[in-house]
Amino acid sequence: MSRGARFIGSIGSAVTCVLAAMGLGGCGAGSRPATAAVPSVTTVTTTATTTATTTATTTTTATTTTTISLPGTGKPPVTIGDENTPEQFLLGQLYYQALKAAGFSVSLNQSIGPTEVIQQALANGQLAMYPEYLDAWDTNVAGIQHGFRSRNDAYLAGQHYALKHGLALLNATPFSDTDAVAVTFDYAVENELQSIPDLIKMSNQLTLGGPPQFQQSPTGLPALESTYGVVPSAFKPLELGSQYQALDQGTVQAAVVQTTDPQLLSGSYPLLRDPEDMFGWGNVVPVASVRALDAEGPAFEATINRVSALLTLSAIRELNASVELEGQNPATVATQFLQANDVLPPPATGG
Repeated sequence: MSRGARFIGSIGSAVTCVLAAMGLGGCGAGSRPATAAVPSVTTVTTTATTTATTTATTTTTATTTTTISLPGTGKPPVTIGDENTPEQFLLGQLYYQALKAAGFSVSLNQSIGPTEVIQQALANGQLAMYPEYLDAWDTNVAGIQHGFRSRNDAYLAGQHYALKHGLALLNATPFSDTDAVAVTFDYAVENELQSIPDLIKMSNQLTLGGPPQFQQSPTGLPALESTYGVVPSAFKPLELGSQYQALDQGTVQAAVVQTTDPQLLSGSYPLLRDPEDMFGWGNVVPVASVRALDAEGPAFEATINRVSALLTLSAIRELNASVELEGQNPATVATQFLQANDVLPPPATGG
């Protein structure tokens, strides 16, 4: 039900130092070979004037050219993609704009299709990278049906499958987007609720709301009962996005939500702790083809990892709020976020 050991390759020291100068990374040795210097894409020209006086004045002008290299210059064109949700549209724009700013010739394919289509596009070189959720990768792609005790275990299992198929999982985001159980703040205080097992004492008067598929899914209501012994007196199917209204109106006392929902920014809907990690690991792991990583060089991976590292839970909720609640364009929201975090240059100001 989730919406989403680092890659065995690391960044060569020579390229990494170039990236450090641009704010894309630090210097250090790595197992991937360093790439050669790339062509200049920006030229800065300065003019110095000296004057010598005899019976007349002679002016000599010297021109000095300074080159600023972008690591993606001259690399083969690539296409990255995203899936068909507002959060995925944001992720696609974030990675796309950061790669473009680093000089890569990159295109963005939005709504790239179902799992089978995506994997085929990665295999035939039509797609270089897309953001996936770790649980979705392990379950829907790798076919792993059991859970994991830690995110690292889930990542290593997914990485093992990826590398066997010419793919690689890049660094996971700090945020995890999974199912969660939310209640209202007042209900939590009145009934001393902090974690999902606390709902046992409310079972006789508890109506749980959530997506219709949650009622029968092995990772849904049956897992809630087997893992925590929570058996609500009733389950109310709810359309996506209507959970918070149902909580406010009291038609449900608890609701299945997503951990990155922007409504959670208000603090009015505390999430009950999931001590057994029943809902798994929904961190985003960009999935890239090894062939594309080799062709694009270490800076490609480093740029993607840099963006991923910025995506904390509070950050993605804020980004989602701008798109889902305020109706802003995902591309605009992504640009503003990357500018605020020095991945893109700040907006030009009028003189």
